[in-house]
Amino acid sequence: MINYTWNIKQLERNIVDGGVITAHWEAIGTQNVYTAVVRNTCSFTPNPADTDFIPYDELTEATVLGWVWEQVGKTDIESIISTKLDAQINPQTESGTPW
Repeated sequence: MINYTWNIKQLERNIVDGGVITAHWEAIGTQNVYTAVVRNTCSFTPNPADTDFIPYDELTEATVLGWVWEQVGKTDIESIISTKLDAQINPQTESGTPW
């Protein structure tokens, strides 16, 4: 069983209105002693006039993760992590020299 952990590592925002323009995120999958990570960013175009605009100081990590998942697809990223873990657990190649 793979345990997934998602984190928002950093946000970039407009100083004037506090709208978040970039979220730096990571998703980590662990299975026994194996770990795989996917890190990336998502960009946003905030509009303070929108009724669903949330001021920077009122944001939660869960809210921003929701925005990220809308862009990258949570299931898609977790599938990539699963594939990376499988490659560690069941390697198909080796490196080295025969001497």
